Amino acid sequence: MKVVILCGGMGTRLREETESIPKPMVEIGNRPILWHIMKLYSHFGYKEFVLCLGYKGEKIKEYFYHYSLLNHDVTIHLGKGQRIETHGTGNDEDWRITLADTGRQTLKGARLKKIEPYIDGDVFLATYGDGLANIDISGLVAFHEQHGKMATLTGVHPPSLFGELEIKGNQVRVFSEKPQTTTGLINGGFFVFNRNIFDRLTLDEDCDLEKGLLDRLATEGELMVYRHDGDWDCMDTYRDMQYLNRLWQENRAFWKLWT
Repeated sequence: MKVVILCGGMGTRLREETESIPKPMVEIGNRPILWHIMKLYSHFGYKEFVLCLGYKGEKIKEYFYHYSLLNHDVTIHLGKGQRIETHGTGNDEDWRITLADTGRQTLKGARLKKIEPYIDGDVFLATYGDGLANIDISGLVAFHEQHGKMATLTGVHPPSLFGELEIKGNQVRVFSEKPQTTTGLINGGFFVFNRNIFDRLTLDEDCDLEKGLLDRLATEGELMVYRHDGDWDCMDTYRDMQYLNRLWQENRAFWKLWT
């Protein structure tokens, strides 16, 4: 079962970082958020990826093409028959990655349609290139297989924009910077789709996912929600980037399910 990751957006609200790189390449720790998402899926055994590239997609190609060089100590043998010797056993991801150019201005639905030739199974996974969660991917897939509908999205509790205070009288007892709200769900990505959704999409660059495919499937009763009551966050703003980096540095990264 392949994992499709939508990596084509410009990330305009992260302009400080995305002038030179695409949004999925913005780093948490010393790794792109894209890597963190892929590590999450890989933890559950899903190691074949199709990346839908758009804005500055060449940066993502370059990263994975030079992955061993960037993530290992190396010895470079110059001269005739030049070769590079890598050292160490870490960072040896057993991944198969297809990097597909899907257009700079293309909306998400058309991006999915363009990678149809790379999907060879009846069911595939998909997600955005900027969202993280401590989600049970195996449970998500099992839920999709049980209900028999065409599509599943993951419903998450969004983080509060302003944090939350727990008070007693006029005294603050607990200060929480970005807690998850306890009521209401939003679309957190982490989709499972049956292959026949491609019949509902077109190559028209204006073919969208949320305002096209998903709303129609909901009307037809073909869209189910997998409720994730754990943690979820996305890298939408510079403040989000700082927050996620702080969690990583303090060993509180809720999405790090791997060892």
